[in-house]
Amino acid sequence: MPKNGSSARATGSKEVLAQLRQKENEQAILLCVAARIATARNRNDLWNIINEDILGLFNGVYYTLCLLHEEEQTHSPFLYSRQQAGKKISPVLHKEHPVNDGIFDAALAAPGPLIFRMADLMARKHKPSYIPHWHKMGIRSLMVVKIANRNEHKGVLYLYGEKASSFHTGQSGLLTGIADLLGTGMCNVLANEQIEQQMEEIERYKQQLEEENHYLLEEQRSGGGFSNLVGESKEIQKVYRLVSQVAPSGATVLLLGETGTGKELVARAIHEASPRREKLMIKVNCAAIPASLIESELFGHEKGSFTGALDRRIGKFELANNSTIFLDEIGELPQELQSKLLRALQEKEIERVGGKTTIKVNVRIIAATNKQLETEVAANRFRSDLYYRLNVFPIHLPPLRKRKEDIPALVSYFIERFARQSGKKINNISHKALEKLMGYSWPGNVRELEHLVERAVLLTNTTTIRDIQLPERSHLLHTANMKDLQVRPLADVERDYILKVVKLSGGRISGPNGAALKLQLPATTLISKMQKLGIKKEHFIDGQETGVL
Repeated sequence: MPKNGSSARATGSKEVLAQLRQKENEQAILLCVAARIATARNRNDLWNIINEDILGLFNGVYYTLCLLHEEEQTHSPFLYSRQQAGKKISPVLHKEHPVNDGIFDAALAAPGPLIFRMADLMARKHKPSYIPHWHKMGIRSLMVVKIANRNEHKGVLYLYGEKASSFHTGQSGLLTGIADLLGTGMCNVLANEQIEQQMEEIERYKQQLEEENHYLLEEQRSGGGFSNLVGESKEIQKVYRLVSQVAPSGATVLLLGETGTGKELVARAIHEASPRREKLMIKVNCAAIPASLIESELFGHEKGSFTGALDRRIGKFELANNSTIFLDEIGELPQELQSKLLRALQEKEIERVGGKTTIKVNVRIIAATNKQLETEVAANRFRSDLYYRLNVFPIHLPPLRKRKEDIPALVSYFIERFARQSGKKINNISHKALEKLMGYSWPGNVRELEHLVERAVLLTNTTTIRDIQLPERSHLLHTANMKDLQVRPLADVERDYILKVVKLSGGRISGPNGAALKLQLPATTLISKMQKLGIKKEHFIDGQETGVL
């Protein structure tokens, strides 16, 4: 008996020692895992820890760490095993799943880990969609444990084994301890992600504020609004009426006219009279930006999307969200960008260069050009669908030579502005100087007048501008104009013009789309002129012209 008692005591001592060693071993593992989790700053750090330090401890071949959503009705993967060679992870694992699926909710309610045989789970009538996938992958057992942080449920860790006996209850204590550490690690990672997201938002708003401040300073320097539209002529009154009609709407506007006619001022007037006036109008000169950079300028880019993209940058469309964007010189936009602009107009969404997601924008478009866009479309230099999308509400700005009665008012306005800027007391212009301005042809329109008045103000030392030096016609311009003004018989000129109009009308003489209506002539008169000038049907049908031009 004593001998047997000694044997029993020896056996009990060995078991106690084994338990102590196991606890010491588990404590050492927990300390090591805790130290590594404490350094985890992002999901990739946590992914490495689970794969390198945790998964192998429990004979698992795969794992999924699922996050409980705030509404506590659904969960989705926070981290998961990557696919192995020849074995593909199903998309079903990436989607949201209901909490009450018989596994996730059971893990949350249990005090420790739970072990399931895959055969038993497959036999269930109502089973989660991810169970058949894992069974097909050769998984035969599943161990789950809840992840919590300060008694607040955060999710569930799934471990998958290839044998029915892969997991046993002796692993419960260690897995519970690791689950508590993962709860802290997961919260730290989520907090870091939120901080990074907030920092990105702060940086974006900072950049937007800087851009808006830039535009505000520029607008203060250049002036803006309806008050800067000067003139009372019949031609400019038509523009005022159109601006008043279109401004309250969100319609796209196309400003047409020669260079220097004040298209940007009209765009500002439309914006200032619109419901979007509380935000700054953003302007882009499509001709001033290199073709390689204009996409980034309009739509922004992600960090590293191309050489030199050291930071994320928001584009002009994002900056103009809920406001107006003015696209000057739209006729110079490269063809490869025209389709992307069309998408922004139609779908009201953009995509940054190098980005993978679309961004919704609410932007009112005002475009301007001094080109004949119909000609550009016919020459395949401008997309017809983009032209029709821009040409919703066209406004033609008259050249200064067609509104010369506005010159006195414009001159007074410019004298007052530039005198104030230069600190001079100039308030008048002589009749002789004004007559000189009225007799000039103004190829540069209002912009040319503005610059001439500014120069005159700087050169004047009295209260009245006595003279304005008009620019001399350069030899190159004179030579170019002489080429266009070669002396030809009037009949030849008339014949050429009629022939071009008939061709433009598709060979039609009469009718609503005929050449006679375009030339404002009776059809009989036009036919008589064509016979007199020797214009025959073969000259304009199928492009076959045999006469002398």
